[in-house]
Amino acid sequence: MQLFFVVLARDDSLINDKIRELEKLGFPYVIVCGEPVEMPNVVYRSPIGKYDAINFGLGFVPEDTEVVVFNDVDTKIRCFDCALRILEGKQASLVFAKVGVKQGPQISFYALADTLRRWVPIFASGELMLLRYDLLRRLLPLKKCKSEDSYISFKVLEYGERVAFCEDCYVETVRTASSKEEEGYKRRTTGGIYQALSMTKPPALVRLFYMLLPFFSPLLLLAGKNGYYWSRGIILGYIDHARGDRTGAWKPNYER
Repeated sequence: MQLFFVVLARDDSLINDKIRELEKLGFPYVIVCGEPVEMPNVVYRSPIGKYDAINFGLGFVPEDTEVVVFNDVDTKIRCFDCALRILEGKQASLVFAKVGVKQGPQISFYALADTLRRWVPIFASGELMLLRYDLLRRLLPLKKCKSEDSYISFKVLEYGERVAFCEDCYVETVRTASSKEEEGYKRRTTGGIYQALSMTKPPALVRLFYMLLPFFSPLLLLAGKNGYYWSRGIILGYIDHARGDRTGAWKPNYER
Protein backbone atom coordinates (compact mmCIF):
# COMPACT_ATOMS: atom_id res chain seq x y z
CA MET A 1 0.00 0.00 0.00
CA GLN A 2 1.14 3.54 -0.74
CA LEU A 3 1.46 5.34 2.62
CA PHE A 4 2.15 8.97 3.40
CA PHE A 5 2.76 10.43 6.88
CA VAL A 6 1.45 13.85 7.90
CA VAL A 7 3.22 14.78 11.12
CA LEU A 8 2.13 17.70 13.31
CA ALA A 9 4.70 19.69 15.31
CA ARG A 10 4.08 22.69 17.55
CA ASP A 11 7.77 23.69 17.33
CA ASP A 12 11.07 22.38 16.02
CA SER A 13 12.37 20.80 19.24
CA LEU A 14 11.67 17.16 18.31
CA ILE A 15 11.75 17.29 14.52
CA ASN A 16 15.18 15.71 14.11
CA ASP A 17 14.20 12.70 16.21
CA LYS A 18 10.97 12.25 14.25
CA ILE A 19 12.76 12.48 10.90
CA ARG A 20 15.16 9.72 11.94
CA GLU A 21 12.23 7.56 12.99
CA LEU A 22 10.29 8.12 9.76
CA GLU A 23 13.32 7.46 7.59
CA LYS A 24 13.90 4.20 9.45
CA LEU A 25 10.28 3.22 8.76
CA GLY A 26 10.88 4.07 5.11
CA PHE A 27 7.68 5.98 4.32
CA PRO A 28 7.37 9.43 2.67
CA TYR A 29 6.23 12.26 4.90
CA VAL A 30 5.64 15.93 5.48
CA ILE A 31 6.03 17.64 8.86
CA VAL A 32 3.81 20.66 9.45
CA CYS A 33 5.60 22.83 11.98
CA GLY A 34 4.37 25.88 13.90
CA GLU A 35 7.82 27.47 13.61
CA PRO A 36 9.74 28.27 10.41
CA VAL A 37 12.36 25.57 9.84
CA GLU A 38 14.73 25.16 6.89
CA MET A 39 14.67 21.37 6.54
CA PRO A 40 13.60 18.95 3.80
CA ASN A 41 9.96 17.83 4.00
CA VAL A 42 9.22 20.34 6.78
CA VAL A 43 6.68 23.09 6.02
CA TYR A 44 5.66 26.06 8.13
CA ARG A 45 2.08 26.81 9.11
CA SER A 46 1.20 29.46 11.65
CA PRO A 47 -0.41 27.59 14.58
CA ILE A 48 -4.19 27.99 14.48
CA GLY A 49 -5.22 24.50 15.48
CA LYS A 50 -4.44 20.90 14.56
CA TYR A 51 -7.44 20.77 12.23
CA ASP A 52 -5.88 23.61 10.21
CA ALA A 53 -2.42 22.02 10.21
CA ILE A 54 -3.95 18.82 8.86
CA ASN A 55 -5.86 20.65 6.12
CA PHE A 56 -2.63 22.39 5.13
CA GLY A 57 -0.48 19.28 5.31
CA LEU A 58 -2.82 17.25 3.12
CA GLY A 59 -1.96 19.58 0.26
CA PHE A 60 1.41 17.79 0.09
CA VAL A 61 -0.01 14.26 -0.14
CA PRO A 62 0.66 12.61 -3.54
CA GLU A 63 -2.39 11.64 -5.58
CA ASP A 64 -1.46 7.93 -5.66
CA THR A 65 -1.49 7.69 -1.85
CA GLU A 66 -3.74 4.94 -0.49
CA VAL A 67 -3.33 5.49 3.25
CA VAL A 68 -2.61 8.72 5.15
CA VAL A 69 -1.01 8.37 8.56
CA PHE A 70 -1.43 11.19 11.08
CA ASN A 71 1.24 11.32 13.76
CA ASP A 72 2.29 13.75 16.49
CA VAL A 73 5.95 14.74 16.57
CA ASP A 74 6.28 14.04 20.32
CA THR A 75 5.69 10.29 19.97
CA LYS A 76 7.73 7.17 19.32
CA ILE A 77 5.97 4.58 17.17
CA ARG A 78 6.05 0.94 18.18
CA CYS A 79 4.84 -2.13 16.21
CA PHE A 80 3.51 -0.05 13.30
CA ASP A 81 2.95 -3.10 11.08
CA CYS A 82 0.23 -4.34 13.45
CA ALA A 83 -1.94 -1.31 12.66
CA LEU A 84 -1.13 -1.43 8.96
CA ARG A 85 -2.20 -5.07 8.68
CA ILE A 86 -5.71 -4.14 9.84
CA LEU A 87 -6.07 -1.77 6.89
CA GLU A 88 -4.42 -4.16 4.47
CA GLY A 89 -6.87 -6.85 5.56
CA LYS A 90 -9.75 -4.41 5.03
CA GLN A 91 -10.93 -4.99 8.58
CA ALA A 92 -11.39 -1.23 9.06
CA SER A 93 -11.09 2.04 7.17
CA LEU A 94 -9.56 3.93 10.10
CA VAL A 95 -7.16 2.56 12.70
CA PHE A 96 -5.88 4.41 15.74
CA ALA A 97 -3.13 3.17 18.02
CA LYS A 98 -2.88 2.78 21.76
CA VAL A 99 -1.26 5.63 23.70
CA GLY A 100 1.47 4.50 26.06
CA VAL A 101 2.42 6.81 28.92
CA LYS A 102 4.86 5.76 31.62
CA GLN A 103 4.10 8.39 34.23
CA GLY A 104 1.39 10.80 35.34
CA PRO A 105 -2.39 10.49 35.79
CA GLN A 106 -3.00 9.38 32.21
CA ILE A 107 -1.72 5.91 33.05
CA SER A 108 -4.88 5.22 35.03
CA PHE A 109 -7.03 7.27 32.64
CA TYR A 110 -6.11 5.15 29.62
CA ALA A 111 -6.55 1.97 31.66
CA LEU A 112 -10.20 3.01 32.04
CA ALA A 113 -10.70 4.58 28.60
CA ASP A 114 -9.13 1.70 26.68
CA THR A 115 -11.43 -0.77 28.43
CA LEU A 116 -14.38 1.17 27.04
CA ARG A 117 -12.83 1.68 23.60
CA ARG A 118 -12.44 -2.08 23.10
CA TRP A 119 -16.23 -2.14 22.79
CA VAL A 120 -17.28 1.31 21.62
CA PRO A 121 -15.10 3.87 19.73
CA ILE A 122 -16.03 6.72 22.07
CA PHE A 123 -13.01 8.74 20.96
CA ALA A 124 -9.94 8.30 18.78
CA SER A 125 -6.30 8.98 19.61
CA GLY A 126 -4.75 11.25 17.01
CA GLU A 127 -1.19 10.54 18.17
CA LEU A 128 -1.11 7.81 15.50
CA MET A 129 -4.03 7.30 13.16
CA LEU A 130 -4.19 5.54 9.78
CA LEU A 131 -6.98 6.31 7.31
CA ARG A 132 -7.81 5.35 3.74
CA TYR A 133 -7.08 8.39 1.59
CA ASP A 134 -10.14 7.99 -0.64
CA LEU A 135 -12.33 8.14 2.44
CA LEU A 136 -10.38 11.03 3.95
CA ARG A 137 -11.03 13.13 0.85
CA ARG A 138 -14.76 12.98 1.63
CA LEU A 139 -14.13 14.69 4.97
CA LEU A 140 -12.14 17.63 3.63
CA PRO A 141 -11.66 20.33 4.55
CA LEU A 142 -11.80 19.42 8.23
CA LYS A 143 -14.04 21.78 10.18
CA LYS A 144 -12.76 23.85 13.07
CA CYS A 145 -12.60 21.54 16.08
CA LYS A 146 -10.35 21.12 19.11
CA SER A 147 -10.68 17.31 18.92
CA GLU A 148 -9.97 16.83 15.23
CA ASP A 149 -9.13 13.15 15.76
CA SER A 150 -12.57 12.35 17.16
CA TYR A 151 -14.20 14.51 14.48
CA ILE A 152 -12.51 12.36 11.82
CA SER A 153 -13.46 9.16 13.63
CA PHE A 154 -17.10 10.19 14.06
CA LYS A 155 -17.37 11.14 10.37
CA VAL A 156 -15.95 7.78 9.33
CA LEU A 157 -18.54 6.06 11.52
CA GLU A 158 -21.24 8.31 10.09
CA TYR A 159 -20.33 7.05 6.61
CA GLY A 160 -20.91 3.50 7.78
CA GLU A 161 -17.23 2.56 7.80
CA ARG A 162 -15.47 0.67 10.59
CA VAL A 163 -13.05 2.22 13.08
CA ALA A 164 -10.53 -0.07 14.80
CA PHE A 165 -8.57 0.43 18.01
CA CYS A 166 -5.22 -1.34 17.64
CA GLU A 167 -3.63 -2.16 20.99
CA ASP A 168 -0.69 -4.08 19.53
CA CYS A 169 0.54 -0.91 17.84
CA TYR A 170 1.20 1.93 20.25
CA VAL A 171 3.00 5.23 20.66
CA GLU A 172 5.20 6.20 23.57
CA THR A 173 4.67 9.79 24.67
CA VAL A 174 4.58 12.13 27.64
CA ARG A 175 1.38 13.82 28.72
CA THR A 176 0.19 15.57 31.88
CA ALA A 177 2.44 15.28 34.94
CA SER A 178 -0.10 16.26 37.63
CA SER A 179 -3.78 15.86 38.40
CA LYS A 180 -4.31 19.62 38.03
CA GLU A 181 -2.80 19.60 34.54
CA GLU A 182 -5.13 16.73 33.74
CA GLU A 183 -8.13 18.95 34.45
CA GLY A 184 -7.16 21.37 31.68
CA TYR A 185 -6.40 18.52 29.30
CA LYS A 186 -9.79 16.91 29.93
CA ARG A 187 -11.50 20.27 29.59
CA ARG A 188 -10.03 20.81 26.14
CA THR A 189 -10.61 17.29 24.85
CA THR A 190 -14.14 17.02 26.25
CA GLY A 191 -15.19 20.37 24.82
CA GLY A 192 -13.67 19.33 21.50
CA ILE A 193 -15.49 16.02 21.48
CA TYR A 194 -18.82 17.77 22.02
CA GLN A 195 -17.88 20.07 19.13
CA ALA A 196 -17.22 17.00 16.99
CA LEU A 197 -20.55 15.46 17.98
CA SER A 198 -22.39 18.62 17.01
CA MET A 199 -20.99 18.34 13.46
CA THR A 200 -21.32 14.58 12.94
CA LYS A 201 -23.72 11.66 13.32
CA PRO A 202 -21.87 8.74 14.89
CA PRO A 203 -23.76 5.61 16.03
CA ALA A 204 -26.44 6.00 18.68
CA LEU A 205 -24.36 4.25 21.34
CA VAL A 206 -21.60 6.86 21.01
CA ARG A 207 -24.07 9.73 21.21
CA LEU A 208 -25.81 8.14 24.20
CA PHE A 209 -22.50 7.83 26.02
CA TYR A 210 -21.86 11.57 25.73
CA MET A 211 -25.44 12.49 26.58
CA LEU A 212 -24.98 10.68 29.89
CA LEU A 213 -21.33 11.58 30.55
CA PRO A 214 -21.91 14.89 32.43
CA PHE A 215 -24.30 13.12 34.78
CA PHE A 216 -22.08 10.10 35.37
CA SER A 217 -18.75 11.96 35.58
CA PRO A 218 -19.04 12.52 39.38
CA LEU A 219 -18.59 8.75 39.73
CA LEU A 220 -14.97 9.36 38.79
CA LEU A 221 -14.51 10.80 42.27
CA LEU A 222 -14.18 7.18 43.36
CA ALA A 223 -10.78 7.20 41.61
CA GLY A 224 -9.43 9.69 44.14
CA LYS A 225 -7.52 12.85 43.32
CA ASN A 226 -7.13 12.03 39.62
CA GLY A 227 -10.83 11.25 39.37
CA TYR A 228 -11.72 14.57 40.97
CA TYR A 229 -9.84 16.51 38.29
CA TRP A 230 -11.10 14.27 35.50
CA SER A 231 -14.63 14.98 36.63
CA ARG A 232 -14.01 18.74 36.85
CA GLY A 233 -12.37 18.81 33.42
CA ILE A 234 -15.23 16.88 31.81
CA ILE A 235 -17.90 19.12 33.34
CA LEU A 236 -16.01 22.31 32.46
CA GLY A 237 -15.50 21.09 28.88
CA TYR A 238 -19.20 20.35 28.57
CA ILE A 239 -20.02 23.81 29.95
CA ASP A 240 -17.57 25.46 27.53
CA HIS A 241 -19.35 23.83 24.61
CA ALA A 242 -22.82 24.64 26.00
CA ARG A 243 -21.76 28.29 26.34
CA GLY A 244 -20.77 28.45 22.68
CA ASP A 245 -17.04 27.77 22.60
CA ARG A 246 -16.33 26.73 19.01
CA THR A 247 -12.64 27.64 18.88
CA GLY A 248 -10.26 25.33 17.02
CA ALA A 249 -7.54 25.27 19.65
CA TRP A 250 -7.39 25.32 23.43
CA LYS A 251 -6.80 28.78 24.89
CA PRO A 252 -6.44 28.68 28.69
CA ASN A 253 -7.22 32.38 28.99
CA TYR A 254 -10.14 32.34 26.58
CA GLU A 255 -12.81 34.74 27.77
CA ARG A 256 -16.04 32.80 28.03
